[in-house]
Amino acid sequence: MTALSTTQTRPMYVYLMVLSFAQAAAFLGWNTLYTNFAVEVVGLTGQQNGVVQSVRELPGLLSVLVLFFLLFVSEVRLTSLAILLCGAGVMLTGLFPTFSGQIFWTFVLSMGFHIFETTNQSLILQYFSKVEAPLVIGRLRALTSAGSFFMGAAILIFSRYLEYRHLFFIAGAVAIVAGAWGLFQHPEVQGLPVQRKGVVLRWRYWLFYALTCLAGARRQIFTVFAAFLLVQKFQFSLFHMSLLFLFNNLVTWMLNPYIGKAINAFGERKLLSLKYAMVVGVCVSYVFCSSPYIAAGLYIIDQILFSFTVSIRTFFQKIADREDIAPSMAVGVTVNHIAAVFVPLVGGILWMVDYRIPFVLGTVFAVASLCLVQCIRTPTANA
Repeated sequence: MTALSTTQTRPMYVYLMVLSFAQAAAFLGWNTLYTNFAVEVVGLTGQQNGVVQSVRELPGLLSVLVLFFLLFVSEVRLTSLAILLCGAGVMLTGLFPTFSGQIFWTFVLSMGFHIFETTNQSLILQYFSKVEAPLVIGRLRALTSAGSFFMGAAILIFSRYLEYRHLFFIAGAVAIVAGAWGLFQHPEVQGLPVQRKGVVLRWRYWLFYALTCLAGARRQIFTVFAAFLLVQKFQFSLFHMSLLFLFNNLVTWMLNPYIGKAINAFGERKLLSLKYAMVVGVCVSYVFCSSPYIAAGLYIIDQILFSFTVSIRTFFQKIADREDIAPSMAVGVTVNHIAAVFVPLVGGILWMVDYRIPFVLGTVFAVASLCLVQCIRTPTANA
């Protein structure tokens, strides 16, 4: 029996599977709808879009607050509440087609999203061994791609008949239902190391912090400016964007389980070196791209490469004390957003000067990451 097959019947795996699927469906719904909604209905400029996207990243910067919440509620219960909050934010976004309305509800849904990201990562690394964790992460990421795929298909079909507000409502409702279900589940087990309370910062984790920060900065170039490039410069409609997201998630749905196996087979340093070498090429290509077909192809490649980022978390699991996992995941999400909060804001201003400048910044982030991953050294994974 394989390491993965033995985990799939565990209550924690089932719990995370359901919530990951729903969270991905809701967030993909928002992500698919937002750019076209912002341009066509709200009428946001590139600079205003940068402001909204920076607000979206603020809850990530505040992720250390998770450690405060954990003083009053269990990590599992907080995970379910986070899904409910994310769903509510997505559901109500379409009812407030103003700049201020987008800022507020984006903050709400993002708070739920980032709390879930923190606790989800923590629970995986606590409940599954160093051999199991990459496989579980790969499988769960495949499920998130499946959730995104089905939500993308729904938007593609119903966008012809429903208004934006109805589509946002449907996307948010998926997370609301799953979060409510999660509140009645009890997947915890006894005997795990007790997690340290409060913020944990250790010098020997410096490489994890640095790679996480750069990953957050580079990610914004993809999520904010690559999508905005397709809609504003190449005039992609909601139908075209939905189709692109649909194809993206179909590819990552099939690919992600193999990434976990590749981590165990080749190690984090080799996979991340490949990823960032290719990211450099993608960012440079964005700068010179003049074809909507090439731009769409770059967007798909960029999405695939993002899947390799899980190697940063499995690298941390192999070098960390088990008691440091929960507080370190909260710190990691916060570090990830130190640059991510400012990149959309600054990038939005630079976009108004020349839309290519944000992609030059992305190239710089990718080169720095490629250099740093050469420092990765991990002990041999064991159960």
